[in-house]
Amino acid sequence: MSDTAATRDKLRDRILAEPDVILEDPGVMRALVTANEKALGSNVVDLRGIAMERLESRLMRLEDTHRSVIAAAYENLAGTNQIHRAVLRMLEATDFTTFLTELCSDVTEILRVDSARLLLETDGPSEVHGLDTVQDVMMVVPAGYVDDYISQGRQSPIRPVTLRQLGDGEGRIYGDGGDWIRSEACLKLDFGAGRLPGMLAMGSEDPHQFTSAQGTDLLGFFAGSVERAMRRWLA
Repeated sequence: MSDTAATRDKLRDRILAEPDVILEDPGVMRALVTANEKALGSNVVDLRGIAMERLESRLMRLEDTHRSVIAAAYENLAGTNQIHRAVLRMLEATDFTTFLTELCSDVTEILRVDSARLLLETDGPSEVHGLDTVQDVMMVVPAGYVDDYISQGRQSPIRPVTLRQLGDGEGRIYGDGGDWIRSEACLKLDFGAGRLPGMLAMGSEDPHQFTSAQGTDLLGFFAGSVERAMRRWLA
């Protein structure tokens, strides 16, 4: 009995000396509140205990929200850095052929997509003479093809950036690897007054790489950079 009393006295002295240790421990505080509720009996409602439970639940939700916001901020920062690197790499090109090659090779690797191809609409022949070496990265399509491909036959406004999941990628765009494409980003390109539009199609084997629920601000900025670079070459 003396040992138990001595232990109790030491514990009491420790609590009185450092009460913050108890107050900052959620597990200990929960146990104390539970013990207090049992001591009151089943016919007594402890409003203070109920308030504490609600505050604890609210605090946990706030902490979860805080972690989610921080995670989203880091993800956005990583995405911004990725887009900036891709734009800088694209702007290093000193001629049109190099620009096209880097757009669908180095830039594609930076953006971590499996395939990319540039489409240019034209009213004339569907062949571009003198650019045989870049036929794998650029294709010429009839006028109206871009809007038709993005809309997929649906009567809806054409957005500058369209993200979606696919069953199979379009073989004409992605070539032999189209069967493995499960999501894509379609960036419609405006080359200025008097010129037909174009599109940069980027495909991924990951069905979750591009989905309609994702934001498009960063890809919109990237599309604007491609547009301005292309206007320089087309001029």
